[in-house]
Amino acid sequence: MPQQKDIVRIAIQMTGVYPQLIQLDQKKPLSAVIKEVCDGWTLPGPENYALQYTDGVQTYITESNRQDIKNGCILRLTKAPGRCAEELFKGIQSTEPGARCDSLKELAGISKDVTFAQEFISRDGHLLLVKIVEDSKESNVIMTHTLTAFMALMDHGIVSWENLSVVFIKKIASFVNSAPFDASIQQVSLDILESMVLSSYSLFTQVKQEVTIKRLIDHLHVTNQQIQTKAMALLMALLQTAADSDKQEMLKLLNDKSFRQYICKDIIHSSGSVQDEMAHYLYVLQSVTLNQLEPRMKTPLDFYNQEQRDALHKLRDSAFDVESENLSHERRRSLCAKELRSWVSLTTVTPVRIWAELLLDS
Repeated sequence: MPQQKDIVRIAIQMTGVYPQLIQLDQKKPLSAVIKEVCDGWTLPGPENYALQYTDGVQTYITESNRQDIKNGCILRLTKAPGRCAEELFKGIQSTEPGARCDSLKELAGISKDVTFAQEFISRDGHLLLVKIVEDSKESNVIMTHTLTAFMALMDHGIVSWENLSVVFIKKIASFVNSAPFDASIQQVSLDILESMVLSSYSLFTQVKQEVTIKRLIDHLHVTNQQIQTKAMALLMALLQTAADSDKQEMLKLLNDKSFRQYICKDIIHSSGSVQDEMAHYLYVLQSVTLNQLEPRMKTPLDFYNQEQRDALHKLRDSAFDVESENLSHERRRSLCAKELRSWVSLTTVTPVRIWAELLLDS
């Protein structure tokens, strides 16, 4: 007799039949549970079926994650991941464009589940997706589903990014470099390139050769917030992965006033609010920029160097409203205290606001 703590009361659905309300014994093998459910609907071949959540990512239920099932959960009896992987593997090779599109669309959604991903990759399904991209003969809709499915499969870390061909990398880069081009394809292509850059330095080198910083900056000038965010993500990935010499070269471009104007005009002061992900990348950019200036910041001021003294006065003039220099000693001390409080208060301001209020003044 199973203990009460091992019993979970759930509902199981399947298209075309009435749901079953069962008491799931967590100590019973999952295969036995599925067989009982299939018997309740007189379905042959229980090995061809599996249980799956009905909401969210619609994850397959396995022995390793079944303890997450809670009272009141609604599950679905569906095709087993191996059977589903086999059908989609054949579907994306169909000679009928509609069938290929439907299979790739379904694949893009279900590939987020690691159990399915393992089955599909074991059939070299990811290589089929690579070939579709390299051949580049499909419509934009099919290509979007293909790239989305590929990215979802690679996110599980089952296959190394370094196994990708130069042809594939060049093709993904061409989607990003093309202007104008389908926004959905560009968005997922930027995502793929970011993952490549973060995975290894050799891929960073290849991506840097194929996609120019100037082209990524151009993507910040569009109205599509998702494109802006993905472009900024790739920029930050390149910047953080680069060696010191490459980093200095990139920072010269990113410190240009026109780039800061893009940030302020097209991102911070755009019609939509700055999303958390973009705010994070602005913070990363600010941190990397300041870190590069740290050695210079720690260099003591030479009070006998007129050039350094002039630079310090210029900084003060840029940061504060400078009043007449014909002031009494007490008035000068009061102004210095006020300026110091203003300077310190900047540390409590968000990176987005600092970008908006200060960068264009320099």
